[in-house]
Amino acid sequence: MAKTSEKYECMYIINPNLEEADRTALVEKFRALVEQYGTVDEMEVREKQKLAYEINYIGEGYYVLIKFTSDPSFPAELDRVLGITDGIMRSLITLRVD
Repeated sequence: MAKTSEKYECMYIINPNLEEADRTALVEKFRALVEQYGTVDEMEVREKQKLAYEINYIGEGYYVLIKFTSDPSFPAELDRVLGITDGIMRSLITLRVD
């Protein structure tokens, strides 16, 4: 029997050169997208942090962690949207094992 939902974790990094209003808009955009296709279990927006390595000559970023539950087909769409959104430097979606 196929599972109807899985638990996932998505971490993405927002470019620190964006204005605060633009960063907030990105966070809300992805929260709304996850809520449209699943349930947000937990969300954490961190302050600006130093990156382990520079990305496009930028050494800092704002980390956002979203833990969510959704249909197994949704993470691919979320990854696609994160990948084409200006201001998102990196993202990673993984299956959670609670």
